[in-house]
Amino acid sequence: PRCRGRRRDRFIVGGGSSGGMIDTSGRTTTAPRVLILACGALAREIRDVARLHELEHVTLECLPASLHMTPSLIPEAVRRRLERAGGRYDRILLGYADCGTAGELVDICDEWSATTPTEMMPGAHCYQFYAGGDAFSSMHDSDPTAFYLTDYLVKHFERLIIGGLGIGDHPELAEMYFGNYTKIVYLAQTDDSALDAAARAAADRLGLAFVRRSTGYGELESEVLRVAVRLEADA
Repeated sequence: PRCRGRRRDRFIVGGGSSGGMIDTSGRTTTAPRVLILACGALAREIRDVARLHELEHVTLECLPASLHMTPSLIPEAVRRRLERAGGRYDRILLGYADCGTAGELVDICDEWSATTPTEMMPGAHCYQFYAGGDAFSSMHDSDPTAFYLTDYLVKHFERLIIGGLGIGDHPELAEMYFGNYTKIVYLAQTDDSALDAAARAAADRLGLAFVRRSTGYGELESEVLRVAVRLEADA
């Protein structure tokens, strides 16, 4: 995203690496260049946050969302893309939680932070940072038989869930994968009646009850802002 950003009494007026930052004293500094390297499943949401808050100095790059079907491949894909970035950014945010990588993304953040401050999203997965860590833990603890969907997963349910798990070709697999679930909980980032209907249809297809919870962008928005809007004064 190439947008404009502001935070309280300071605002970013430039773009990319040439951006300027002006505070109320009239002093001008260089806007920190921020790379967000994210899962493709978060692309629309991060773009929306950047546009809403006018984050002109942020560059968004995404890796295929399909990597979640083989999470062991995520760390190497992240590492290769960071190597291509080649020190061109002042700060990096990985748009991933742990996402089944067994802590390897934490190791990458530690490694890259030796030269460029590098952070990642909190928690185990996107459901957690959309709903909020405490709220998701409470939901999961109260009902561990829930299967969660986001806007992205609702839109691509047939390709990622039905096709990705082989259920389309082998319907008998549905019971194997989902036999221990009792409901689908749709964590909705937006208010979209078409997505609501599609999420309910997904639950019906799997023979599960349906619950909708509106989360908005949750901690995704706050983490993007925390990293992207932090000023050079703290450097």
